[in-house]
Amino acid sequence: MSATKTIKKIMLDKDVTVKFLAEKLKISPQVLSNKLYRDTFSYKDYITIANILGCDVKTISRDSNIEYINECEEKKGE
Repeated sequence: MSATKTIKKIMLDKDVTVKFLAEKLKISPQVLSNKLYRDTFSYKDYITIANILGCDVKTISRDSNIEYINECEEKKGE
């Protein structure tokens, strides 16, 4: 599943609007809509959005089944 499809699914499940998410990301709703339409999220964007939506991004090792939680670093002063 693409990043955009995952984000849209979570937004739908949690009843989150583009406007709300854009405000949290400190970007305009139009910029967010464009990113959703074009599926142009960086990995850092994806992790940040997951955190805002109350989700974790995990990497799971196939050989040991160890889970690693990927977290977005918060900017100082926020």
